[in-house]
Amino acid sequence: MQNYGRSLISSYGQVFFSKNLVFAVILLIVTFFDIYAGIAGLLAVVFTNTTAMFLGLNRQKIYEGVYGFNSLLVGLGIGIYYQPGPEFYIILALVSMITLFFSVAFEGVLGKYGLPYLSIPFLLGIWLVVIATKSYSTLAISERGVYSLNDMYAIGGMTMVRLYEWFNNLAVPESLRIYFKSLSAILFQYHMFAGILIAIGLLYYSRIAFLMSLIGFYTAYYFYFFIGADISELTYSYIGFNYILTAIAIGGFFIVPSWRSTLWVVLLTPLIAIILSSTSFLFSIFQLSVLSLPFNVIVILFLYVLKFRETRIESLSPVVIQQYSPEKHAYNHNNYRERFGSLPWFPMKLPFWGEWQVTQGHKGAHTHQKDWQHAWDFEIVDDDGKAFENSGKRVDDYYGFNKPVTAPADGVVVEVEDGIDDNVIGDMNLEKNWGNSVVIKHAEGLYAQISHLKKDSIKVSADQTVKQGEVLGHCGNSGRSPVPHIHMQFQKTPSIGSATISYPLSAIIINDKSDYRFQTTAIPELDQMVSNPVRNELLYEAYHFIPGQTLQFELTAEGKKQSVAWVVESDIYKNTYFLCKQTNAKAYFRQLGDVFYFTSYEGRKNTLLYYFFLSSFKLVTAYYKDMKITDAYPLSLYPGKFVKILQDFCVPFFRFLHTRFELDYALLTEDGEDSEIILHSETYFTHRKTASPDMQFTITIGVNGIKQLSIQTEKKQIEAKRVY
Repeated sequence: MQNYGRSLISSYGQVFFSKNLVFAVILLIVTFFDIYAGIAGLLAVVFTNTTAMFLGLNRQKIYEGVYGFNSLLVGLGIGIYYQPGPEFYIILALVSMITLFFSVAFEGVLGKYGLPYLSIPFLLGIWLVVIATKSYSTLAISERGVYSLNDMYAIGGMTMVRLYEWFNNLAVPESLRIYFKSLSAILFQYHMFAGILIAIGLLYYSRIAFLMSLIGFYTAYYFYFFIGADISELTYSYIGFNYILTAIAIGGFFIVPSWRSTLWVVLLTPLIAIILSSTSFLFSIFQLSVLSLPFNVIVILFLYVLKFRETRIESLSPVVIQQYSPEKHAYNHNNYRERFGSLPWFPMKLPFWGEWQVTQGHKGAHTHQKDWQHAWDFEIVDDDGKAFENSGKRVDDYYGFNKPVTAPADGVVVEVEDGIDDNVIGDMNLEKNWGNSVVIKHAEGLYAQISHLKKDSIKVSADQTVKQGEVLGHCGNSGRSPVPHIHMQFQKTPSIGSATISYPLSAIIINDKSDYRFQTTAIPELDQMVSNPVRNELLYEAYHFIPGQTLQFELTAEGKKQSVAWVVESDIYKNTYFLCKQTNAKAYFRQLGDVFYFTSYEGRKNTLLYYFFLSSFKLVTAYYKDMKITDAYPLSLYPGKFVKILQDFCVPFFRFLHTRFELDYALLTEDGEDSEIILHSETYFTHRKTASPDMQFTITIGVNGIKQLSIQTEKKQIEAKRVY
């Protein structure tokens, strides 16, 4: 029953693309400004959701109001125009049912193209009723809207009448008056009082949606003046809500809010005006209102056109995961792009073990030129920067010679050349330029070539499947190679010596004079010391979480103790997350190789799970003394409510708030069962680039995983010890 009640409330919020229950309740209240229309709308949702459950449709969609909001609009529409009675409620039940059928049908048809059906079912449902009931003599047209004061008196007596008149007599510009009435017209109300309440609810739900509603409406308002069109189109039934809904849909709900999505809101407005004028003329022949038809046509057409783009435009990105919040779309999309946007679609590792130096990088001074400019040469060097011992006149003197060369990623070997002699030091084989080589196909249009391998050392053959890290051969000095080294390049075609492409390596460690830096992706540069992360088993086991696993802690804060338990779960989309049993908070995470990421958080922000989310936002399961990991939290987590509200309005255009995560690998103690690793991390939420940390964390890890988490904020100290 609780879920069923939520399905009724959520149907109201869906009219404005919202799951915010407070906003939905405001909309529900507004519909009851005409009591009979409000009852009709509520009954329509009840009929629809009950039918949907009876048919066995998706319960989650029913609870979210996905099927109910179109019937709600139909119920409100006919509830305004017809007098209540037995005949009316029978018609209401029937049209609610067919509106549900339309919703499911259009979900199937448009859903195949990844498009929403918006309010098309509502349009078809209400047009069917209006046309059909012209011959139904027992259905009487309502006269309630003619005497608005009587309606207000029926709702709340003289107090409601005075409040209604006060709002209607407010000294506001005519354009703003039309804006409020256009907002109220979405729910078939036509007075400022309702519009102001909806505007307040819209502002509470989303600052971006509220801003876009103003931009859409006022663009239309001034376009009418500019083009010399009849401004009465906006006042007649206040059909201007088409501009408001289109602006919200394009400006922040289906498209990630940005300056470009806002620009398209402005550019699409004249098209809505053209469709509105032309369809109004045609529909008047049948005595029908166009209602929300222009909004549906423009939004669906625009989203469909975007699917045919051949060039990706980051500032005009469709929303991939619908979060029902323009702010979350903006903040989480930008954060995801910063964190994972540079991740290649196929992660590649360095083709060796240990630490090697880049002795020639992209656009190198020797052979990496023109079509072959995107390549690397790697050698092992000692602390003095020398690549050899003894005299360096023999290949055996070089540290890299005969060292294993590994596959950078999973793939299939497509070409192998072997049997070429290794050169004496300083000599080169220009006839067999690439020397002994292996080419691996990783995906369509993505091949890796590794060259200058030692003669007869290659351990793979053509058509053989290889795994990342599998030994391919050994470092040699064959081909155009004066000293032993590994040559690596990526290319689009399988032939040895093909033109190179620029493609990054993933998850590498860069050592700058013992200052270790982890790079999620990188194009290693000349003279850099690079290596793949060497997995630390303590860290790996501590941050290797699997569904079904339970973690329990004893929490001590301000002298009070509390038991906390988390369970690792996975949803139907294979997203893994921690669920706090006490608060139902969720922290979603990903594990990509040796890198652990938290991605999003849902729930209260005073929980141990939230602090753990902040403290371990990004972590590499490899230990390098004093290595620092940095990242950025999504701005949706920003704690300052008032300054964040201001940022909400500005986020489509610029950001002035900043977040930062820093983690230091502080201490490793290797002592058998008493081995420990200590990590320090800090959280920054600020409007300045540099500031003091808002929170500091110490994470202690032992052989059984995370042992303790210490949290220091400005106001309190919290200790959480793991209970095994």
